[in-house]
Amino acid sequence: MKKHPVTTAIILETRKSRKDGKHPVVLRITYKRMRKYYTVQDPKGKYIALTKEEFEKVNGEKPRAKFKELSIYFASYEKKAIDLIESMKVFSFSDFEQRYYDKVTAYLIKSLKQYAIELRSQSRISTAVTVECTGNSLQKFIGEHDIHFESVTPKFLKEYERWMLKNNASLTTVGIYTRNIRTTYNSAISQGTVKSEFYPFTGKNSYQIPKGRNIKKALTQQEISILANFDIELPSKRRFRDYWVLSYLCNGMNIKDIALLKFKNLTEDSIHFIRAKTERETRKDLKNIVVPLTPKIIEIIERWRNHNKEPEQLVFPILELNMSPLEQYKKIQLTVGYINDVMKELAKQAGIVKPVTTYTARHSFATVLKRSGANISFISESLGHKSLQTTESYLADFEIEEKQKWANVVSNI
Repeated sequence: MKKHPVTTAIILETRKSRKDGKHPVVLRITYKRMRKYYTVQDPKGKYIALTKEEFEKVNGEKPRAKFKELSIYFASYEKKAIDLIESMKVFSFSDFEQRYYDKVTAYLIKSLKQYAIELRSQSRISTAVTVECTGNSLQKFIGEHDIHFESVTPKFLKEYERWMLKNNASLTTVGIYTRNIRTTYNSAISQGTVKSEFYPFTGKNSYQIPKGRNIKKALTQQEISILANFDIELPSKRRFRDYWVLSYLCNGMNIKDIALLKFKNLTEDSIHFIRAKTERETRKDLKNIVVPLTPKIIEIIERWRNHNKEPEQLVFPILELNMSPLEQYKKIQLTVGYINDVMKELAKQAGIVKPVTTYTARHSFATVLKRSGANISFISESLGHKSLQTTESYLADFEIEEKQKWANVVSNI
């Protein structure tokens, strides 16, 4: 059976003209006497258009300056299409177009948007939001166009980092956004969208994702006691304060985990739960966190619990069972905001100068254990960490605070 050849060419589409007299540069594919045209885009996703004279200079014997760069770029662009065609057992325009738009036009922001959609479909709303924020930030940095994966070089990432810091982003935010870029890049490589040789995160002169040093300020037991027993008139404020205290008492339990707690998680003497944050990450080795029920925990639960104590019912009136993942996310964020506002106000009234947030409850639980002599394996198990290394890194910030305190003592001369 005779195999029909497929031919390619980069041409100037002179049948179409822009107001400035330039014509779009296109990739022409010919198969069985049928021709189709695909607009050529630059690395940032912008359509390339040239005058007839400019296109002739690109294809001249010795193109110079920008025309030489375009000549090299057009050759590599066409080469990708040829490689794609040769990889197909049977050619068809529809199959080519599907692969072409996945491979040749593999752009970062478009991929981030797709990744966010996938995360939302998996009910991973919080992560999806950070990925969407990454895409929005990148769009502001590069302008109205997209950027090809192969143009995401160490140099580009360093420039993006400098731009973010200049625009008042923290190193922690830079780390989150560039990790999202790395994850999306890894996915593109695994799907064959981009070659691993262009990967900017490993090898010599690669881009190193920064690690933000957000020094954790833990409260003392005395400060926690003051906040836990502070007289509050408004029941709504007292409830949000109690959620904060419960978080501290229950191994630094995340507010989302408190909101998702069901009566089936309660026994006569303890609370059993799996951190929502790790449920998807470590399905093969889920850590069941056990919190002994103390009189104070029981008191808070009894004060604010829902009346219906059926096993599948939620313990606290934060969420409703029929809420969608997005509705849950919004309500939890709102609750965290209320708790932070109430604790900030209480701390001010109590004369506590340290910042007090939902994070502080978890940080304080860990550091109180450490300063009380608990071994690191027990702290790690209590926090629900996957490894001792994670716990050691988590506690390292408390060491800095402790060192600073003693440094101030010896400096008092």
